[in-house]
Amino acid sequence: MASKIVTFTLNGREVEVIAKPLTTLQTLLREKLGYTATKAGCKQGGCGSCTVLVNGAPMLSCLLPVEDVEGQAVTTLEGITPRDGLHPLQSAFFENYAIQCGYCTPGMIVIAKALLDRNPSPSREEIVDALSGNLCRCTGYEPIIHAIDDAARQLAGR
Repeated sequence: MASKIVTFTLNGREVEVIAKPLTTLQTLLREKLGYTATKAGCKQGGCGSCTVLVNGAPMLSCLLPVEDVEGQAVTTLEGITPRDGLHPLQSAFFENYAIQCGYCTPGMIVIAKALLDRNPSPSREEIVDALSGNLCRCTGYEPIIHAIDDAARQLAGR
């Protein structure tokens, strides 16, 4: 099969790339475009470290062929981070000690962003449910849950 030109919006900017068939979005982001916050964990869809948003919905980029994002809007952690500081989720992760090795953190923040965009005031159970596809081997999840809850309260002005 021949390579294909794929056009999509990445972090608010239109990009056009040439991709071989079945190249994953994760590979393209990391190896061709330099967006390394999208981690290459298990490469099997089991850890969540590669999570990105496609049209606002969390997707595992290690399983997503690039050609499937044609015409879509893709957001990585780099696209969530403001130019002049940190997103409230990033600050909350730092302040609540929700980062240890940091490998899962980009996927966790992206998942949390999707959750808070659709539900600005989630319950603890809704936060836990949203995180269910993302693995963390360091924190025990409690600091991550607290960070997301804290960010939700900050964003809501509570």
